[in-house]
Amino acid sequence: MNHPIAPRLNAALAPLTTFGIGGPADLLVDAACPEDVIAVCGRFRAEGTPVTFLGGGSNVLVSDRGVRGAVVRLHGGRISLQGPDVVRVDAGVTVNGFVRWCIAHGLGGFEAWAGTPGTLGGAVYGNAHFQGRLLSEVVTRAGLLSRSGELLEEPVERLGFAYDVSRLQTTGEALLWVEIRVHQDDPAVLRRTAKESLTFRKRTQPLAQPSAGCIFQNPEAERPLLPEGVPCSAGALIDRVGLKGERRGGARISPVHANFFVNEGGATARDVSGLIDEARRRVRETFGIGLREEIVRLGDFSGT
Repeated sequence: MNHPIAPRLNAALAPLTTFGIGGPADLLVDAACPEDVIAVCGRFRAEGTPVTFLGGGSNVLVSDRGVRGAVVRLHGGRISLQGPDVVRVDAGVTVNGFVRWCIAHGLGGFEAWAGTPGTLGGAVYGNAHFQGRLLSEVVTRAGLLSRSGELLEEPVERLGFAYDVSRLQTTGEALLWVEIRVHQDDPAVLRRTAKESLTFRKRTQPLAQPSAGCIFQNPEAERPLLPEGVPCSAGALIDRVGLKGERRGGARISPVHANFFVNEGGATARDVSGLIDEARRRVRETFGIGLREEIVRLGDFSGT
């Protein structure tokens, strides 16, 4: 077991996010493996300290006021074969780190996720998607820690997966590890697929600037409301209402992809929230569609 370091007080969270935005955490502690997560959560539970989980810091917007209580950052962990077609990976392992491990071991099934920011924990939490595929398609089961300290092992059918959804979003459980279905394959072929995914992302996403990834979910449920010829894409809708390139403070709706909001320097959560509100308002007025956020807000956003 890796012994988690002592909590840091009033710790900056912005540098731990891909957006580079947000205030400090009252307490911040890194946990590198499931045993560490269990230990630190047990301590905070006994003290009555509320806990917020953070992974690689993508897909999140931290409040300018920061986060009260303790932030447990799942960072690092182990990867191990559980059989010829199943790999167990700890929640704090990065998606790209896991892609590289699979390729090095000649295991296919996950290579297309190359270039996905963040950790496996965050990807499972939001049931990450890429080019029509959901992460849940390759998950077999997961280890969870409940708010009361109970350890659970759940099959994929009990994880509440849907588009951008998992049960973790409502239960407050922590993901400790996840098992991924894989198959034997040629590393050269896997490497080529991974490179193609990276190339696609670089061409279509503003990877050179700080962002949280996609801000809104694509409005699949409201597809019938769209006029003919308008794609079912949040980015396309924001583009159609003329907001591509719109700025507020240091935040901007990316000219490359309108569902990516970027930090051009000194952006605040308030700036980003203002752009979110404006995009949602204009799309609703024009198309009658209510955009739902894909990003996770951490901290207090009342009054912003």
